[in-house]
Amino acid sequence: MKNFIIRAITGIIFVVVLSASFFDPLFMMALFAIITGMTIWEFTTLVNHKEKVQVNRFICTAAGVFLFFALTAFCAEFTTSSVFIPYLITIIYLFISGLFTKSADPVNDWAYSMMSQMYIALPLSCISILAFRSIPPGYIVYNALLPLSLFVFLWMNDTGAYITGSLLGRHKLFPRVSPGKSWEGSVGGAIIVLCVAILMAWVDHTMLLADLGVTETGLSTLEWMGLGAVVVVFGTLGDLVESLFKRTLSVKDSGKILPGHGGMMDRFDSSLMAIPAAVVYLYTLTTIG
Repeated sequence: MKNFIIRAITGIIFVVVLSASFFDPLFMMALFAIITGMTIWEFTTLVNHKEKVQVNRFICTAAGVFLFFALTAFCAEFTTSSVFIPYLITIIYLFISGLFTKSADPVNDWAYSMMSQMYIALPLSCISILAFRSIPPGYIVYNALLPLSLFVFLWMNDTGAYITGSLLGRHKLFPRVSPGKSWEGSVGGAIIVLCVAILMAWVDHTMLLADLGVTETGLSTLEWMGLGAVVVVFGTLGDLVESLFKRTLSVKDSGKILPGHGGMMDRFDSSLMAIPAAVVYLYTLTTIG
């Protein structure tokens, strides 16, 4: 009972803080920079416990946080693409440094270093692509609704899958990696998310959040439902990918920083796949449109 209360309190605080951050671009930028740094630090700490792995935690973390700030500044058109040059220099350094560290397995070090960037830094940085959107005739606007809705979809999917799976779950979704997930739970979570997507479309079209500076996204109800479906599919895959990662390292939780919820990777595993997938989906709509 005590663990449930702690988990509930942590979850409520997490949802409130994360949701509130999207309504202030500076708050969002600061919070996600911290999240990016903490998640990469947690990841590199875990892999450094593997035999013959020696990843530079500080450089990987600093590089990931810089990438987040750089991509945010670029998306907001505060700077040009030259802002990414220091990041590229850092990536080159991570490879060259392997010549001098006398590591037992430099290939493993390189692989995990790059994984920290591709698996964590880049996906979390892509939240800025959702938040800053270009509107005719060439203006950039900050819109909280798309990044907020993505996390709402993830939370509703988790909740719906847990409830439906607990009541009706019979057929395992991916027993080798996550024996607790069922097809019934996944379908239940998806149905709830599609309903929430319709609600988001209504909020978007009626401009209920205009007083908070939220502009209309231009997505139709069907396109909102498509976004919900993309988040469900890739959010679930993200959860499974992190489960496979933890099984490979023989750990139960990625960390203990969030009481009752584990570590940062445990909390953001679904979003690491859902965010870039949502970006691809929205850009595909723009290209087709």
